[in-house]
Amino acid sequence: MRRITLLTDFGTADGYVAAMKGVIASIAPETIVDDAAHDIPPGDVDAAAFALARYWRLYPPGTVHVVVVDPGVGTGRRAIAARVDGRFCVAPDNGVLSRVLDEVPAEAIVSIENPALRRDVVSATFHGRDIFAPAAAHLARGTALDAFGPPVDDPVLLPIPRPERLGRGIRGHVVAVDRFGNLITNVRGDWVDAGARVVVAGRDVGPLRRTYADVPPGGVLALVGSTGLVEVSVHGGSAAQELAAGRGTIVTIGEEVFRAER
Repeated sequence: MRRITLLTDFGTADGYVAAMKGVIASIAPETIVDDAAHDIPPGDVDAAAFALARYWRLYPPGTVHVVVVDPGVGTGRRAIAARVDGRFCVAPDNGVLSRVLDEVPAEAIVSIENPALRRDVVSATFHGRDIFAPAAAHLARGTALDAFGPPVDDPVLLPIPRPERLGRGIRGHVVAVDRFGNLITNVRGDWVDAGARVVVAGRDVGPLRRTYADVPPGGVLALVGSTGLVEVSVHGGSAAQELAAGRGTIVTIGEEVFRAER
């Protein structure tokens, strides 16, 4: 039995998600549909790309991941479907698949153009219902990827910030902020030596800890989160608020780099 996941910025109050599920149910009624999240900040393609990267490979092969965070809906941007590591991704071609494609090269990507695999009438403002949901349902039923349209060899890719090794130190960036206010960096935990200083927005938060409770309530700390990346957190609070930091904030690790930054 196939599964479809839905990741959107639609919220749950207006019936948009239910409309997509209704279309899926009418085409592939036995498919399991999982709600990944529907509270991505409106139009935040970067946030959606990071969220998708958290879970897409945890689902079994054959799963269809649908992402609809689409500020360009109704414009000339393509709708695409990709097969990556045995799973499928259906999304606008706006870079939302960047982190997936950075992790594993696509086996195939096509432009969704076949009118037989869309709804009869396509709204200029709701491609989630009229293009992406039908495409996902048909993929879940076993429709071949090449039936949807011509191949795509130039998908839109967002720039992904990379950490730099500088002498015995590292300079990275905050790449995501979760709902708890944790600042997730692009620095891998296994890059950081024990005892190395982690500095964010000019604040020395000390060496890596193992858990939030390793500092008193309200204390700022750095640890390796569930993604394997260094995160900066506040025990029982928001590091984003405490440090006035967000996506793009520079993170330096190691005494040598900190001195150079000053």
